[in-house]
Amino acid sequence: MSLRKLAETAGISNPYLSQIERGLRKPSAEILKSIARALSIRAESLYERAGLLEGIERPSVVEAVEADTLLHQSQKQALMQIYTSFINDNTTEEV
Repeated sequence: MSLRKLAETAGISNPYLSQIERGLRKPSAEILKSIARALSIRAESLYERAGLLEGIERPSVVEAVEADTLLHQSQKQALMQIYTSFINDNTTEEV
């Protein structure tokens, strides 16, 4: 997405968004929310990248799957098998 399209979709001016991109301006939480909505991502992701949510611990994939109450145990096991195979493949590729 172009900077111009992002600015339009987020409802902020193109020059202001350009200044944010170049580090000349620090966006407010509301502006970050607007940008996140325009990019269809979580606002927290932008907060982390902007350095506003440093030190917040996120659960690991294993912890998140185990804690999910919407999944049956067999579904959790299947997800963990897939996740483990991805990790193993990635580790093998790096060597």
